[in-house]
Amino acid sequence: MFKSFFIGEKEIMLPIIQGGMGVGISLSGLASAVANEGGIGVISSAGLGLLYRRKPGDYLKDCIWGLKEELRKSREKSKGTIGVNIMVALSNFADMVRTTIAEKADIIFAGAGLPLDLPSYLSTSSDTKLVPIVSSARAAKVICEKWHTNYDYLPDAIVVEGPKAGGHLGFKRENLEDANYSLEKLVPEVLAIATSYKDKKTIPVIAAGGISTGEDILRFIQLGASGVQIGSLFVPTDECDASDAFKQIYVNSSQSDLMIIQSPVGMPGRAFQGDFLDSVSAGNEIPKSCPYHCIKTCDYSKSPYCIIKALYNASKGRMNRGYAFAGANAYLTEKISSVREVISKLKKEFIAAEFLSGKEIAH
Repeated sequence: MFKSFFIGEKEIMLPIIQGGMGVGISLSGLASAVANEGGIGVISSAGLGLLYRRKPGDYLKDCIWGLKEELRKSREKSKGTIGVNIMVALSNFADMVRTTIAEKADIIFAGAGLPLDLPSYLSTSSDTKLVPIVSSARAAKVICEKWHTNYDYLPDAIVVEGPKAGGHLGFKRENLEDANYSLEKLVPEVLAIATSYKDKKTIPVIAAGGISTGEDILRFIQLGASGVQIGSLFVPTDECDASDAFKQIYVNSSQSDLMIIQSPVGMPGRAFQGDFLDSVSAGNEIPKSCPYHCIKTCDYSKSPYCIIKALYNASKGRMNRGYAFAGANAYLTEKISSVREVISKLKKEFIAAEFLSGKEIAH
């Protein structure tokens, strides 16, 4: 069966991390459900100021309030491990990090850029663990070297996200189908970086991107990963915080509905095709102003659409005004299930794959 692993002194009984999905897809509802099964539930900090709007409106302050509220709700629903996903590209990255640490969340997962100064936010009394999300061994090495040199700190774990992930991808478009960039190749390379620091710290490596079956989990654990990160599988669940209309996009989709888009963030991303993205292609969604400046790298005057509004609208079910990010295997979903059912299915598939693997070795 699944083996537990440690992030710092915290034992993770179920080696499954629920990927952070914004805007408003993975909040306290989904995160607490996964945490209650023994995995790590993750709240996305992206765009919380849209979900928690007060009058008079102050987007940055509302983001802080929203994150505090989601962490409070998750603690009411679960005693398990709760993390927060914070994109480095967010203009309020520092606010989200400080709030997460002050609220004593268990883990920060930081991706969509290199979080080179993340340990600087910790104090001697901080318990929050720091886990960067990378898409290459080179990025893992840079982070480890910078953190160790500047802060005498090393990552508490590393998530390596391959090209089959949903949302923003840390790869050039032409590399997404290149076997040299596959997750199967990336995991051992990142593991080699993590292992090079074994005398100083045990750094577990977590595989992410396109993982959708228990057989997938077994494959990456056999490659040396301590656990896996899964996002898309948890969207069509009762506990997911998105609207039913958003979840039905996953249930009713086929592989041909998935497409690679260029995000205003400056990265390619994987999403389900729809009316809104068709409208973007026609040049009909160009923003006239920017009330939020949510992304450091976004210049609204050059942007084809406002990404935070599009993702917020989609999470609320207004699919004609937004779109759904999704992993490469998200189309395999056939129905809405509970988080417990999803994890139970993964366990059964893992056991079956392990049994078959054992038989092959015996032969």
